[in-house]
Amino acid sequence: MRFNLYLNRQTKIQLVVFTTIALFTLALMGLHYMRLPALLFGVGRYTVTVELPQAGGLYTTGNVTYRGAEVGRVRSVNLTDTGVAAVLSLKSGIDIPSDLTAEVHSQSAIGEQYVELRPRNATSPPLKNGDRITLDNTSVPADINALLDAVDAGLRAVPRDNLKTVVDESYTAVGGLGPQLSALVKGATDLSIDARENLDSLLTLIDKSRPVLDSQTETSDAIQRWAAQLATVTRELQTHDDAVAGVIGNAGPALGEGRALVERLQPALPTVLANLVSPGQVALTFQPNIEQLLVLLPQLVAVQSAGLVANHNTKQPYRGEYLSFNLNLNLPPPCTTGFLPAQQQRNPALVDYPKRPPGATYCRIAQDGITEVRGARNTPCVTKPGKRAPSVKLCESDEEYVPLNDGFNWKGDPNATLSGQDVPDKLGPGDPTLELELSTSIADYDPATGTYTGPGGRQYTQSDLAQTASEDKTWQSMLVPPGA
Repeated sequence: MRFNLYLNRQTKIQLVVFTTIALFTLALMGLHYMRLPALLFGVGRYTVTVELPQAGGLYTTGNVTYRGAEVGRVRSVNLTDTGVAAVLSLKSGIDIPSDLTAEVHSQSAIGEQYVELRPRNATSPPLKNGDRITLDNTSVPADINALLDAVDAGLRAVPRDNLKTVVDESYTAVGGLGPQLSALVKGATDLSIDARENLDSLLTLIDKSRPVLDSQTETSDAIQRWAAQLATVTRELQTHDDAVAGVIGNAGPALGEGRALVERLQPALPTVLANLVSPGQVALTFQPNIEQLLVLLPQLVAVQSAGLVANHNTKQPYRGEYLSFNLNLNLPPPCTTGFLPAQQQRNPALVDYPKRPPGATYCRIAQDGITEVRGARNTPCVTKPGKRAPSVKLCESDEEYVPLNDGFNWKGDPNATLSGQDVPDKLGPGDPTLELELSTSIADYDPATGTYTGPGGRQYTQSDLAQTASEDKTWQSMLVPPGA
């Protein structure tokens, strides 16, 4: 018998649409869900071999994670002469540092092992196709069966009565604490979730914690000494508990009295404290000098006390300290080097007060000279012990003090100010131009007496320098004093 199958146009269209949808669905399942191109041809994948001491429950198609994200699958697990070789199929486009460790972990208590890739740093080259992770860089979890056997053996070792006691006491300890335990578990869960979201920061913190931990290890002796001293202080506080309690109890009234005292001293106290700011700053600046004075004070008191012993139990009318006023006038002679020359010195009889010369004048002879040994040139430098200089600037610099000359008299142009030149008033090294004496000097001449002062400060008499002097000059007249 023969049948003729006739399909109308609508049926044909429906079959074509159904076939198209079926083919699209099969292609989608093969490409997206079954990942046939990656499984069959390795498209978008590369393989890395991991050497393991044992399988540790790892199986084919197990997950491979990197920083908590899935990056591949376990393609195969094969036996080798040294253990197990697991071939990992990893996704391309994800750079995984090659300096890492591969660890096998369990997803849950019933198994579901997966491989976790944990890099040591982020600067090493990324993994590439064909790389091997050696056995010394891998680890597997402990055997769960051995762990259960150990737990079972431990429970069997505990007597049944004692175990019942532990269970009863545990119920007593946590009975009725359901909400608290629930809050504790929820807090631990939230902490774990937050830690997973900030995994990169936590890993960085763990990696960077080694220097801190090493410093703690290196200073363990100091920490032990500090702990021992803290224990001593705590023990002393415990021993003197009554005294400490008394101090704490009386602290409130004492603070009240202090506050009342401050209130009574207002407004004078704030003004006094404000005025102490400037002396405090000066004292801070000259702290080394103050310390030196405090060090020498006992010795000074001892020397002063020894001076009172000379007239002790004697018939001297004065029983106090013996002083001898031996006036050695002009021994040594006064220092004029570095000061104004004699022509520019003012008469002591003048009572006006003109402005002082610019700059600073001080004795500019050598520092080991016998004149003015306590002058500005021998001022000790605060910040540089052993150095002496007339100014802070010279103390802080690397330059040394340079004397103007070795003598006591003024050296330089006696009319420096009048001629527009600088006088030796610098608080630094000597100016070599001042070492030269000018061949021409100008001095103030008194025609009434015929006297003038020379460059060295010595007074001379010459009566025939005025315009009114007689033109007849003989050698006899030069020997006769003026006015004779």
